[in-house]
Amino acid sequence: MEQNFALFSGDRLQAVVLAFLPGVVAAVVVLLVVWLLLKVSQPPLRALLRRARFAEPLIKLLVEGLYRGAVVILGLVTAASQLGLNMSAALAGLGVVGLAFGFAAQETVANMIAGFLIFRDRPFKVGDYITTQQKYGEIRDITMRTTRIRTMENTYVIIPNKQIIGDMLVNHSMYGETRVNVPLGIAYKERIAGARKALLEAVQGTQGVLETPPPEVVARELGSSSVNLEVRAWIGNAAEERPVSYRVLEACKMALDQAGIEIPFPHLQLFIEDVRERVWAKAARFPGIASQAG
Repeated sequence: MEQNFALFSGDRLQAVVLAFLPGVVAAVVVLLVVWLLLKVSQPPLRALLRRARFAEPLIKLLVEGLYRGAVVILGLVTAASQLGLNMSAALAGLGVVGLAFGFAAQETVANMIAGFLIFRDRPFKVGDYITTQQKYGEIRDITMRTTRIRTMENTYVIIPNKQIIGDMLVNHSMYGETRVNVPLGIAYKERIAGARKALLEAVQGTQGVLETPPPEVVARELGSSSVNLEVRAWIGNAAEERPVSYRVLEACKMALDQAGIEIPFPHLQLFIEDVRERVWAKAARFPGIASQAG
């Protein structure tokens, strides 16, 4: 027992401490350098990314997540090597684990890459009204994995970022003022000028419609049973797009009714130019048709 205590006493203990002391000092110096590097380099890196017009959530992810994590890991590995620890096996093991995790989480990684692209390109922001994946609503939150939308039915829709990047997206709020297009038809016997006058008077008094640019009514096409018009009105906020379009449609219907302008429903006209006698002869077998033929 006394021999075991003698192993850790006196000159031997001093020799062990002196042997490890340079490595410990070097490791501490490395960690201090890493700490100073992070303190000094993060503010200018944030400023550089802001000048490059990166979104704030993406700047936070890059600086406080990826950059800080990479510097800390590099510092820990360097400090451990100063203590004489062999980190090659540990790094190799981490690489294998990371590879396995990557294969198991392909969808998550793909959505995170798509989230990175969304933060970089900024096709929309929180508060914008968009249409994507057959969903229309307001952007309430954007994460690295998903985008959350509040629909007009007050439902909360979560869409993976990969689907948004791979699908057509319409941003209704990007340029501020938005035009509402309301299609309707009038009968061929009606005059377009008269219908235009009645519609414009109705639209100009509709709540939410801007005076400038002024509303307009255009003849869009000559349909099979109606002259198809399109009422175009401008609104200042994309959030009012659906409510204003409904109000404009109702106002147009009431205006055409008051002006006595017919809104036709689809119909088909059949013209009989020639019916041969043998057809009438066979049709005479039926009493109703025979009386009409006679």
